[in-house]
Amino acid sequence: MEASNQSAVTEFVLLGLSAHPKLEKTFFVLILSMYLVILLGNGVLILVTVFDSRLHTPMYFFLGNLSFLDICYTTSSVPLVLDGFLTPRKTISFSACTGQMFLSFAMGATECVLLGMMAFDRYVAICNPLRYPVVMRKATYVPMAASSWVAGGVNSLVQISLAVQLPFCGDNVINHFICEILAVLKLACADISINVISMAVANVIFLGVPVLFIFVSYIFILTTILKIPSAEGRRKAFSTCSAHLTVVVIFYGTILFMYAKPKSKDPLGADKQDVSDKLISLFYGLLTPMLNPIIYSLRNKDVKTAVRNLVAQKHITQ
Repeated sequence: MEASNQSAVTEFVLLGLSAHPKLEKTFFVLILSMYLVILLGNGVLILVTVFDSRLHTPMYFFLGNLSFLDICYTTSSVPLVLDGFLTPRKTISFSACTGQMFLSFAMGATECVLLGMMAFDRYVAICNPLRYPVVMRKATYVPMAASSWVAGGVNSLVQISLAVQLPFCGDNVINHFICEILAVLKLACADISINVISMAVANVIFLGVPVLFIFVSYIFILTTILKIPSAEGRRKAFSTCSAHLTVVVIFYGTILFMYAKPKSKDPLGADKQDVSDKLISLFYGLLTPMLNPIIYSLRNKDVKTAVRNLVAQKHITQ
């Protein structure tokens, strides 16, 4: 009988904003608009890094990977969120929930590693410019990017494999817009200490280590830039890494804000805080992918030139 109960959960109910139906249409329009901006902006960046030969460099190769990753990351969850805003009963099968968790977790971990790889690229370019063509040759930067994807995928596979082995017997309501792994683990009717420890270790590896690596890289980068005698030289050197640094600050800044935000001790405000926490988590997943192409376009003359050329070629063909 116990085994039967444990295998009873075949689908989950996503709570989302069910308690606030008036907000659903508003957020549907807002989330859809942000998603379209993400697809357009990152799609254009991928096109220019592929078709403009002047952008066939390690930095833009990583940027193209980052843009593709952001499209995959948002596509793994946003359509589900949008469907939930329009559907009275928001359900998702166990297998679909597992797939969505795997993709979201994999893309998040991959982005952390990829940002670290991009920091290394900027470190070599500024601190060892004469060796840059040798160190960052194609045989180096392609495996670096590939290892980011593999590492993120393997980590996600481990975490999701541990999660799906848990018995789910009883409550199947996920208090979120999507199958967020922590929200799903709360529904398990078994000890999840192994899962928590495993995720803590993964956070150290995929969040802590890249942050430390990026921090050390930029200490060396800033030290090198400050040694440049001319103001114009310092400005040009800093401009080559300012876009990446901005993206890193936004990416990790939103994570810090989301997890360091103080919890309300007022029981009457628990519902409002619960809604705000879910919305913050949702917009965190959209903010960085939406801003990345804007930041790299505004702060990079090569990208702006490539975009203009792409638009001009489209007009000529028409």
